[in-house]
Amino acid sequence: MALFVIGDLHLSNAAEKPMNIFGEHWKEHDNTIKKNWIDSINDSDTVLIPGDISWAMTIEEACFDLDWIHSLPGRKILIKGNHDYWWSSIKKLNSLYDNLHFLQNNYFVYEDIAICGTRGWICPNNHKFSDQDNKIYERELHRLKLSLDQAVKNKYADIFVITHYPPTNDHFDPSGFTEIYEDYGVKNVFYGHLHGKESFDAGLKGNINGVTYYLTSCDFLDFKPLKILG
Repeated sequence: MALFVIGDLHLSNAAEKPMNIFGEHWKEHDNTIKKNWIDSINDSDTVLIPGDISWAMTIEEACFDLDWIHSLPGRKILIKGNHDYWWSSIKKLNSLYDNLHFLQNNYFVYEDIAICGTRGWICPNNHKFSDQDNKIYERELHRLKLSLDQAVKNKYADIFVITHYPPTNDHFDPSGFTEIYEDYGVKNVFYGHLHGKESFDAGLKGNINGVTYYLTSCDFLDFKPLKILG
């Protein structure tokens, strides 16, 4: 009954998107992930997947990648990433597979822990933050609260969050996301989005004001699911 996390799978079983353009360590990365997954995870475990799941553009194409995830051991809880253009009706997605749970304005449970979240967005910064960015940013804050409010309503004291984007800008300034995490007493936040050694340091890590932040993009984890509990 262990809990694992790995983000940014960037699968492309129906799309021509080889990831080794980002470095040789990405060559056949899906096979590396699969081997590491099978070596460490069994069907009683739960795996959190914080977005950028598939390069597919439609749900029909994405099902080639979702079938691949479905075939791996364990129960999976998935959040949308910025490249998941195939993501459709949450009701439809949650009807497709018995061991894939799609998180949007809702929450799921691991033992006595509520798993909440939303995709997130870039946080206010001095480089580029348009009116449209602010609109999406505010929407994502609202969606995060919807997810957390349901868990709180059902009296879950321990709350973990999965989100795709880092919770702050690259200067680690407080954001609406970090304020919500602190206000709701969130214990752990798992995010991805950042790739390459030059980007890894731009993500908040460790315990900040009582919330522990984890960068979990698959290349940061060396393509090995990270065990959190169990």
